Amino acid sequence: QCFVSTCYPYKYHFIREDKTWEEAQKYCRENYADLASVFDMADMARLRESTEYEGKAWIGLFSNPGKENRMWHWSLPGVKYTEHETRWGPSEPDDQNQNENCVKTRENWADVTCDQTMWFICYDKKRDGKSVHLIEKKITWTQAQNYCRDHYTDLASGLDQADGEEFKILKESNGSPMTVWIGLFRDTWRWSDGRNFSFRHWDMELFYDGQNNRKCAVTLLNRSGKWSSDECNNKNPFFCYDDKLILINENKTWKEALDYCRLHHTDLVSITNPHQQRWVERRAKNASSPYVWVGLRYSCVMDLWFWISDKLVCYENWADNGKIEECGRCAAMERGGRYQWVSQREHEKYNFICSKQ
Repeated sequence: QCFVSTCYPYKYHFIREDKTWEEAQKYCRENYADLASVFDMADMARLRESTEYEGKAWIGLFSNPGKENRMWHWSLPGVKYTEHETRWGPSEPDDQNQNENCVKTRENWADVTCDQTMWFICYDKKRDGKSVHLIEKKITWTQAQNYCRDHYTDLASGLDQADGEEFKILKESNGSPMTVWIGLFRDTWRWSDGRNFSFRHWDMELFYDGQNNRKCAVTLLNRSGKWSSDECNNKNPFFCYDDKLILINENKTWKEALDYCRLHHTDLVSITNPHQQRWVERRAKNASSPYVWVGLRYSCVMDLWFWISDKLVCYENWADNGKIEECGRCAAMERGGRYQWVSQREHEKYNFICSKQ
C-alpha cells in the first residue's frame, strides 16, 4: 500500500540576521543552497515549523517586472503549463485591458482581469465519486483559489481537470455552458534558484504586485505565513534551504554508483512523488552522460521494481517502451527533455545522483 512520502530532498533553515534580499541571497548561496523556494502548502508548513519567529522574513521569490516577462502557471503545484495543451479561444489571450492575468472558460479559455467575480470549479482527489466541484459563488480569482485550497485541493488545473469530460459535464449542468474560473494565471514572479514552481500564497490585503519597488517577497509568519511584497533594500531575517541531492559527474555502473553513494553520502536517490522528481531533474540536467542512475532496480525473484531505500514504487515516470523488466536491469533518468526513466543494463556507465541525510 502506498502512502504520501514525508521524505523531502531539502531542508529549511531560518537565519535571524537582518539583511537586504540580495545580501540574504548571497548568504544562502555561500552557506546553503539558495534562498528558500516553496512548492506547496506542505512546504509552507515545514517552513513555518522551522522557527518560532513571528515577524516577516525573506523567501526566494522576486519580481522581474514587464509585461513581456509574464509567464503562465497552473495553480495546482506540480501541473506544468505547456503551449500545445491549451484551449484558448480565437485571438486569446489578448490582454485587452493590459492587465489580464487570470483565465475564465465557457466554450474556450479567455484571459481577463483577476478582480472580476464569477463561479469557479475546484479540484479534489475523488470525493463523493467525483474530482471536480462547481462552486456557485461569485468571487475574484484569488478568493476562488483560497476557497478551493481551504475546502478542496485547488482550482481546476491542467487539461485533465479543466477540460476533461467530468469538467465539461459539470460546466453545462445548468443546461448551457456557464462562465467559470479555472486555475490558470500569469505573473512576473520568479524563484532565486531558477525553479519554475507555480505555488503562490499571497495575502491580498497586503500584496502590492511590484509597486513602489516592492519586487521581493516576504512570508508573514504572524499571518499564517502568507506572503507580501517588500522593497528589496529593506532588511529582514530570511529562510535558506539546503539541498540533500548531489550529482556525481563520474561514469560508473549501477552497482559502483550505489557503493559510492553509500560510502560517501547516504544512498542512490529514490523518487516517490512528482515533487521529488522535479528536484532530481534540476540535478540531472547538469550531467555529462545522457542518463543518470537512480536507486530503482528490477528483481527477477520478486518480479517487480523496487527502490533500494526500501520505499514502495508509488510514483512512476517511465518513457514510452522504457520499462523493460529483465534480470540485471536498473532505472536511469534522462538528463533532458521530459526527464523520464529508462530501464538500462546495470553494467552501463553513467553519472548518478546521491542523497544525503
